[in-house]
Amino acid sequence: MNFVRTAVANLTKKRLPRLPLQAAKDAVLGKDYSLSVAFVDSRRSRLINKSYRGKEGTADVLAFPLAESEGEIILCPRAAEVRASLFGLPLKKYLHYLFIHALLHLKGYTHGSKMISAERVIRKKINF
Repeated sequence: MNFVRTAVANLTKKRLPRLPLQAAKDAVLGKDYSLSVAFVDSRRSRLINKSYRGKEGTADVLAFPLAESEGEIILCPRAAEVRASLFGLPLKKYLHYLFIHALLHLKGYTHGSKMISAERVIRKKINF
């Protein structure tokens, strides 16, 4: 029997908004998917982005599939806060959008109209 879980770690020094992470994860990936979610500072996000993707700069979200039913999402609230203001969105709503976006990447979606449509469906399904 596999132990399925959603683990969340706040590695920043700030208090984070409450988000319906479990509901979103279950809606996109199902209850049998193990997910690790880490909220990190800008420095750590830059290091991870450079190490694993070879890209410079702070990423607001990164998604890493680890196995068929296991993955990890890294969110940087500071980067998200900057980008949320560009879209005129509150941080909580933008973080949740990023989380759903990352979940869909873990499910195998790539950027495009199908992913945008799926994001809308999931946001409606979990009423957020």
